[in-house]
Amino acid sequence: MQIAIIADDNKKELMTQFCIAYCGILSKHDLCATGTTGKQITEATGLSVELLMAGTVGGEEQLISRIEYDEIDLLLFFRDTTARRVNNLVAKDIDNQLLFLCDKKNIPTATNIATAEVLIMALDRGDLAWRELINPRYNIN
Repeated sequence: MQIAIIADDNKKELMTQFCIAYCGILSKHDLCATGTTGKQITEATGLSVELLMAGTVGGEEQLISRIEYDEIDLLLFFRDTTARRVNNLVAKDIDNQLLFLCDKKNIPTATNIATAEVLIMALDRGDLAWRELINPRYNIN
C-alpha cells in the first residue's frame, strides 16, 4: 500500500516517534512524505521514504494530486490545532482540500496519533486490503 505521511511543524517529532514505534509495519509498504517530515523519519528509522517537496512549498499540493489520481491508500496527517495554524487561511484551505479529497476517495485518514494507531494495526491485520480493489498495482512485464 502507498502510505502518505505529513505533519505540521509542532507534530513532526510525534510523527517521527510514531514511525519509530511502528517501523516494522511501515517497512512493508511504500511511503511518501512531505520533505522535512520524510527526512526526519528516514534519519530516525532507516525507512525508505519518497521525499516530496516541503509542505509549505508544494508538498501538500503534490499529495493532493496523488490522491486525485488514486495513488494514495492511507494518509497519516498529524495536524497542529493551535490558533496559529487555524488563522493561516491558505494552510487551512489546503488542509481542508486534502481532507475533503480523502473523504471523496474513501482513503483512510488519521489526523491524530490515536486514529493512526488504529489504522496501522488494521493495516497490519489486513483489514485495509480492500484498497487494492480501488487502487490495484499491476506488474506489467
